[in-house]
Amino acid sequence: MFVRIVKMSFHSKHINEFEEIFAVKKALIRASKGCTLLELYQDKTNPELFFTYSYWEREEDLENYRNSALFKNVWAKTKVLFNDKPQAWSVNKNVSLS
Repeated sequence: MFVRIVKMSFHSKHINEFEEIFAVKKALIRASKGCTLLELYQDKTNPELFFTYSYWEREEDLENYRNSALFKNVWAKTKVLFNDKPQAWSVNKNVSLS
């Protein structure tokens, strides 16, 4: 398992639109094969910054999602709302305490 972190920055006027897109598509994204968790975060001091955290069983699962019609649809609607280039990381979770 690994975690995919994506940092996205939106024009203030597009934040509601992004949140609506995410609200409609989040269950479908989470239901993608190999996705075991999906979370959305918003920065406390800069409301234009958002982060998604998604947990994936295998890299192949993430790649299959990224090549899917669902991802292409969501990305096409989302990327036009950005005010900066998005950044993404795939990381291993080494420790988790709860």
